[in-house]
Amino acid sequence: MKEMRVMLPSIERPHKLPVVLSRSEVKQLLKTPKLLKHRLVLAMLYGCGLRCFELRSLQLKDLDFDRKMLHIRQGKGRKDRYVPLSQMQIRGLKKYIAADNPTTWCFNGYNRKGNPSQLSAMGVQWIVREARKHSGIQKDITTHSLRHSYATHLLEMGLDIISVKDLLGHADIQTTLTYLHVAQLGRQKPFSPLDRLYKK
Repeated sequence: MKEMRVMLPSIERPHKLPVVLSRSEVKQLLKTPKLLKHRLVLAMLYGCGLRCFELRSLQLKDLDFDRKMLHIRQGKGRKDRYVPLSQMQIRGLKKYIAADNPTTWCFNGYNRKGNPSQLSAMGVQWIVREARKHSGIQKDITTHSLRHSYATHLLEMGLDIISVKDLLGHADIQTTLTYLHVAQLGRQKPFSPLDRLYKK
């Protein structure tokens, strides 16, 4: 009954910009954990722009060291994609695999019976939280902050927005355009007038 229908105004969601780490903060965070496995979890979240569930779903068969690529299967929206692996990640992963000897999952957790299983979401969040705590970084860092930093840094390093969209596995370019608000881009890098005011 169309004449009886009440149209309610849509509620505007607050437009919050993502928390992004500086390059020096990323370096600081990556070197903080003592365990190689924990350093690699952070390096994969940042270096490949992974979502938490994508990292947890990574299997050994998804690592292509020869082509320096990572196969992300069934990401958000059930889409597969490939992202580049850095030589540094490959070195670390080879060392970790030789030492920890995982069988199926890249990063094992343990179930209640003590058997190897997929790393839990809480396990990943704990690694990020502990690294932030011991790194001295004051920003409110979550697992997704490393993905935000990945996208922002790629844009700042000169990669085009369409390539960043594909690497992140976004269905809509509008989602990726958010990073243009936080990336320091443009004809001239933004600056504070105080820098010029007191410049000798």
